[in-house]
Amino acid sequence: MAAVLPSAGKQSQVSAQRKSRTGYFLLLPGMTWLAIFFAIPFVTLFMTSLQAPVAGKSGQYVPAFQVSNYPDALAEYWPQFLRSFFYAGIATGLALLIAYPLAYFIAFKAGRWRALMLVLVIAPSFASFLLRTYAWKTILSDEGFITSFFNALHLLPDDRILNTSIAVVAGLTYNFLPFMILPLYAALEKIDPRLLEASNDLYASAFTTFRKITWPLSLPGVVAGTLLTFIPAAGDYINSELLGSTQDRMIGNVIQTNFIEFRDYPTASALSFVLMAVILVMVFTYIRRAGTEDLV
Repeated sequence: MAAVLPSAGKQSQVSAQRKSRTGYFLLLPGMTWLAIFFAIPFVTLFMTSLQAPVAGKSGQYVPAFQVSNYPDALAEYWPQFLRSFFYAGIATGLALLIAYPLAYFIAFKAGRWRALMLVLVIAPSFASFLLRTYAWKTILSDEGFITSFFNALHLLPDDRILNTSIAVVAGLTYNFLPFMILPLYAALEKIDPRLLEASNDLYASAFTTFRKITWPLSLPGVVAGTLLTFIPAAGDYINSELLGSTQDRMIGNVIQTNFIEFRDYPTASALSFVLMAVILVMVFTYIRRAGTEDLV
């Protein structure tokens, strides 16, 4: 009996080692993907942002440690940075105001129509992002119904919507609205209806029930939805390119122009790196302020 025990112990050790190796093998595909498509491009972007131009040769650069690329880029393009965050913030707020009642209705009131309404929310994403934005260019044209309607009410300062900041924010709100609706619906759908019934049984008003129960329990969805909307909206360049004017250029337009047209790769890379860093700081600050650190 004593001779059997050591053998069993060795078998258990071998089994534990195999399980640990299996875990590493399962991680290997994901880690390889991250290394190839995230880590290596990330390092390459940073190294490009520090390159110095070759004297007398436009569009050619050599490896260097030219940190001045960062302050130079920020000094020249800080208005586009602020405009990007401003437009993205307004679009995120509008998306939240539109999406919350809709997500609430789908979660609690839609009944057998719930699946259909969710499909309708996702359906616009089946079309190209570019085509959807071009469609808004037609909808908001000067001869369109929407512009004519608001002009009749004398609500448009320049008698038009297209090629203004209003059009850019409207396009951002529309294109990223599903990213707000779906997390909100997922959070609201998880709320136990018995909590709402208990609140009603205790004679709480509908507003009190919402303020004390529904809203706090849906905060993870609010945080996730606002992040999924704000982050891509801040870096977007298609909406401002097609729906706005030269005065509505966002930082994404600057990066795209510097990289493709001017071939100023260090400036484009530096702006991309700063945009990413600022958004990361804002995300972590926002999550801590919202009290949902478990989302990190």
